[in-house]
Amino acid sequence: MHILVLHRVPDKLIHYGDNIDHERHDVTYVAVPERMVTMPKDVRCTRLQRPGTGDTAAEVVAAMAGRPRPDVVIALSEYDLLAAAEVREKLGVPGPQVADVLPCRDKVAMKEAVEARGLRVPRFVPLPAALRGGEPRVPWTGPSVLKPRSGASSEGVLIFGTVAELLDHARAELATAADDTLAGWECEEFVSGPIIHIDGLMADGVPVVMVASRYVNSCLAFAEGRPVGSVQIPMPDEMANWTLTALRAVHIENGPFHLEAIDAAGELVFLEVGARFGGADIVDTFELATGVRMPASQLRILVEGASGRPDFRPFDPDRAFGWFVWPGHLLGTSYCSVRDTTDFRDDPLVWRWVERRPDEPVVTFITYDDSVAPLAGIVGPAPAAELERFLNSMFATVRIEPAPVPAGAG
Repeated sequence: MHILVLHRVPDKLIHYGDNIDHERHDVTYVAVPERMVTMPKDVRCTRLQRPGTGDTAAEVVAAMAGRPRPDVVIALSEYDLLAAAEVREKLGVPGPQVADVLPCRDKVAMKEAVEARGLRVPRFVPLPAALRGGEPRVPWTGPSVLKPRSGASSEGVLIFGTVAELLDHARAELATAADDTLAGWECEEFVSGPIIHIDGLMADGVPVVMVASRYVNSCLAFAEGRPVGSVQIPMPDEMANWTLTALRAVHIENGPFHLEAIDAAGELVFLEVGARFGGADIVDTFELATGVRMPASQLRILVEGASGRPDFRPFDPDRAFGWFVWPGHLLGTSYCSVRDTTDFRDDPLVWRWVERRPDEPVVTFITYDDSVAPLAGIVGPAPAAELERFLNSMFATVRIEPAPVPAGAG
């Protein structure tokens, strides 16, 4: 079999060599220059470089010119899912096509598909339509969200007290933008309530394993400069059935998923879903709870089909895990000081603690990667309530402050 991989996620997370038989299969990796060094080493494969300056799908197709047509096209990053679908269409490769993938990337198409299956979603209007019609075009008046239709990590998301305030902001900041830029935004009703995320693995349209978690703070809070985390919680049958309905609505049939919903007074309200494994330390906490490593299982299912399904342990609510991370993108500097951790660092609940030293740089863009965040880690195993109390206490106590550039730093 010839396998084409649109490479973006580093091999240190995926372990391609352990999960694809590179002697049995012909594997071709295509990546931009800076990602070439993160490809798997010591495996038989073809490594192709694309410029990274133009359309991803077009560059991949150009890189494959004159080479055998692949049998499978794999993209493990959310940012490459649509490009992989376009590559399949252009090269005539089976697998999810653009129409199949769009509901997993476009938040308007996503909510339309889920709402058509009878699940509640926040009311929404594409921004161009809202700007043309004004407040009468938007069927609510209160708290509202302006967000990119294909964004991630809550980047660019803004909350306003009213629809009028949102539209005033959009007119001032976006109204002069090109039509294709405006088309990339939507207005959404703000629905109040705790946010949960459900992560799992699908094979041939059937769920293999799923785990539910509740956020402590939120991804939006993280984008605004506050820490975020989550703790695993029991999943009743109604939640599992609700999740499966949402997944089928957006055509997620094989591989991992990361779904977010709002618990609005006991009623689940769909927020968004990705055909990918979750960020931060969700992969590790999922593996600790179930024995399943999602990236590895995703590769095996995509290459081997249903026979690649992993064995798993049922979730034990008394042995739940959680994760936490502090942001560094709003510090205003690449260095930080982590303070007031004494009561937490050596607590028996801490399974992993990753802390930046004052001479270790953090990145200045938004990321959940614990290798470059000011402070991150994993807690557990313990019941969810105990983990949640620990995270709330730590979030209220620990301080991350800007630090001077150390002597000799470049």
